[in-house]
Amino acid sequence: MIHFVGAGCGAPDLITVRGQNLIQSADVIIYAGSLVNPELLHSAKSGCEIYNSAYMTLEEVISVMQKAEQQKKTTVRLHTGDPSVYGAIREQMDVLNALHIAYDICPGVSSFCGAAASLKTEYTLPEVSQTVILTRMAGRTPVPERESIASLAVHHATMIIFLSTGMLKELSVQLIQGGYAPDTPAAIVYKASWNDEKICRCTVADLAETADKNHITKTALITVGDFLGEDYALSKLYDSHFETEFRKAVSE
Repeated sequence: MIHFVGAGCGAPDLITVRGQNLIQSADVIIYAGSLVNPELLHSAKSGCEIYNSAYMTLEEVISVMQKAEQQKKTTVRLHTGDPSVYGAIREQMDVLNALHIAYDICPGVSSFCGAAASLKTEYTLPEVSQTVILTRMAGRTPVPERESIASLAVHHATMIIFLSTGMLKELSVQLIQGGYAPDTPAAIVYKASWNDEKICRCTVADLAETADKNHITKTALITVGDFLGEDYALSKLYDSHFETEFRKAVSE
């Protein structure tokens, strides 16, 4: 069996209980070494084979999985955050399907959730934004033209931008082109939940300058939107004048 496991956003105690148990029982671990906190490997049992996929191709990863299956071993494929977000797991699962190798997925705490916790904020505020867009800039890996930053920015929703720290000048241009005001609040969250986490609050216009000033060049999420501001409406859920299935409204 192959277990795809979300390692969480950084702090080793933010992995799920299920994920931790799978790591402890694994005979083979293939981990995304460029992003996964290596402290998580301290839970591996003695004799566990550990591979760093940062130095491996897809074919090499599959080869290790195949060998483990032939030897009746349990493999954990340890991905950063949650495997479903920029985890490149579909291509692995398709090959495993073709090889008739069984697998499952253990979800994890994505870095966009870790970033919200570090910012002590809520992405979905009444009368501000009820939509969260997870996206990235086009770089060496393209994105569909209809999903350009400028096209998505038109919605003025909360935007969480992955894998784009090295392109912040162009990101600012596209965000403003799409309709965000230059002074729209933004934040750069470097390595959310790690010991060396860094939070830099700024505006859409000065994203690149802020990153340069703080020597941030990679491993950061960019968050954009008025959810970072001060104005919002209170939730109806706890409004004494709002009736729900569980509570009667209070009359004036």
